[in-house]
Amino acid sequence: MTDKSELLRQLRIDRDKRVPEETRAPHWWWIAGILGLLIVLGAGSYVWLRTAVPAVKVVVARPVSAGTGAAGASILDASGYVVARRQATVSAKITGKLDQLFIEEGQHIKENEIVARLDDTNAAASLLQAKAAVTQAEATLAQAKAAADDIAPIYRRNQQLTEAGVISKAALEASKADYDAKQTDLAVAKGNLAVRQAALQVAQREEDDTIVRAPFTGVVTTKNAQPGEIVSPLSAGGGFTRSGICTLVDMDSLEVEVDVSENFISRVRADEPAVLKLNAYPDWQIPAYVIAVVPTADRSKATVKVRVGFKSRDPRILPEMGARVSFLSEATRSASGGSAAGGVVLPPEAVRQGADAGANAGIVFVLHDDTVERRVVKLGARREEGQIVLYGLSPGERVAVGDFGKLADGARVNVVER
Repeated sequence: MTDKSELLRQLRIDRDKRVPEETRAPHWWWIAGILGLLIVLGAGSYVWLRTAVPAVKVVVARPVSAGTGAAGASILDASGYVVARRQATVSAKITGKLDQLFIEEGQHIKENEIVARLDDTNAAASLLQAKAAVTQAEATLAQAKAAADDIAPIYRRNQQLTEAGVISKAALEASKADYDAKQTDLAVAKGNLAVRQAALQVAQREEDDTIVRAPFTGVVTTKNAQPGEIVSPLSAGGGFTRSGICTLVDMDSLEVEVDVSENFISRVRADEPAVLKLNAYPDWQIPAYVIAVVPTADRSKATVKVRVGFKSRDPRILPEMGARVSFLSEATRSASGGSAAGGVVLPPEAVRQGADAGANAGIVFVLHDDTVERRVVKLGARREEGQIVLYGLSPGERVAVGDFGKLADGARVNVVER
């Protein structure tokens, strides 16, 4: 019994007995876990903060190159063609065969100089006939006048004799009838002469119309007919009849016509300065000015026509040449110290344009270390080398390029590319 009790006592668990300190499981791994968690949280916060700051690229404002010159300060560029305000297709007033031609392409001719002659055989014959008719009418008039002059004193004498009772009233009436007939013949002869003289003037004009003269001083650009061909002022509708002999251009009337989008037509005003570049001479800058803005729009192209004149003439300027016009403004010239040149060049994506920027203005974000400054700048033309900024930005300043919706004045940025 004693042995069983002893055995049971030995099997009993003593709850008050503690495990020795040195036999407990170590708890350092808890500390390591907490530290790891803190590291993960810190890295995540860093990444989150870095991704919350907008990433931008950096571009440097470059000065306008010397080759750009005055065109770099333009407020608007447009393309067009050189046209002549005075240009005519010279033709004869009558239909006839071209007998002689006195012009060639490129020839300078003066006003009223003879360009060509038509065959005047028929016109000359009609003129001779009209002259002969006038001569005949003059002779008839002279005969009628002589007869009227002869009958006048006889009629007056008969009047006196009738009053004296020498002749009867019947004889006086017969004398009066003869006198009236002679006066009528004289009036008819005068009228007939006037008709013949008018016919002579018509025949003379028909003869003159066989000579084609230059309507104004200019240069022949095309020759459309050759001697022996039939020319007519009216279109023949077919066949080989020529409606024109040559094309004459007044080189002093050359100007450029350009189509400007109606969205930007407010930038163009009459008498403002401009600079022209011909496609044939891309390095030649020609001073120009705005003649007029034609007060109508083309609904199919949504453009408005603008006339641009040359401040100086040059023989290299030819009709139908392609041209590019850079419109300037007096405000632009004043802002640049009276010189049309100046400004800096930026990539177009570095400038925000919109209604909030104002007319002819844009917004850039200038970079200062890791923050940006919002700045409104005056814009010029957009050229091949980039967007021209007339003033508001200096050469060498750094400009941020990124999502403009995430940029604001004083905002921090993350520069990812320089």
